[in-house]
Amino acid sequence: MFKISKLTDYAVVILTRLAETPGSLSSATAISEITRLPEPTVAKIMKLLAAQGILVSVRGAHGGYRLADDAVSISMADIVVAIDGPVSLTACVEGSHEKCDYAECCPVNGRWTKVNTAVRSALENISLADMMPRHTKGQQTDAKTLEEVRV
Repeated sequence: MFKISKLTDYAVVILTRLAETPGSLSSATAISEITRLPEPTVAKIMKLLAAQGILVSVRGAHGGYRLADDAVSISMADIVVAIDGPVSLTACVEGSHEKCDYAECCPVNGRWTKVNTAVRSALENISLADMMPRHTKGQQTDAKTLEEVRV
């Protein structure tokens, strides 16, 4: 079954929280507290996202992470690639890090590219902003916000 990895899922959760306060710096500790994800996992994901240019990392006592771009400009494909590498459904598609042992005799060799391209295109057409929760006026939530954690 084609499935988004747990780390990619967590990355989307982390990024949607950061997108709620654009331009503000947040620590891995603060993000861990509001998302209830383990701090080492949050730190690992944030480092991966920073290495791929999705987050900006600022060092120092008042440092932290922030989005490198606005949520509309960050695609789900960007996030998947940052965490899991290229979208490669099978070993025989372009960009795969694997080598298919049966490529020479496979009747569908190369034909998975069409499916892979469709999946990648779908991920490219969904932005981080599309993944953000839409709160309606008066809706109650028990989730902490980054602003509450910083206080």
